Amino acid sequence: MNIEPTTPTVKNPPEQFAGDVWVDPIAAPHEGDQRMTVALVRFAPGARTAWHSHARGQYLHVTAGVARFGHRDGTVIEVRAGQTLYTPPGEDHWHAAGGDGFMEHLAMLENGDDPATTTVWKEHVTDEELAGRD
Repeated sequence: MNIEPTTPTVKNPPEQFAGDVWVDPIAAPHEGDQRMTVALVRFAPGARTAWHSHARGQYLHVTAGVARFGHRDGTVIEVRAGQTLYTPPGEDHWHAAGGDGFMEHLAMLENGDDPATTTVWKEHVTDEELAGRD
């Protein structure tokens, strides 16, 4: 057993995020048969991911603020601190902070068989998609 080394906070890249988003890695695989990764992700007000999907799905546990999650059908779900959202394997989605406050969540997922396919990044989310259906 060991205490994991602290990893510096990293700002996420603009190719995959709009606005200011930071990540603190918490857990990553040590052995070849391990898949779990966990990170604390912090979003500035209005910041958001691009559309993406995960090979093995993803759990997002909101720890502060209000998160907005979008689906390709136009549905936007608000998730509050203490709640957990699950997205199934291959489901396109995005996550964002509400426009008037910071949001943070724990992102928990398993690597794909090929780690390069764990997360498939797509186009940026438009302002209309962020707003959701009328």
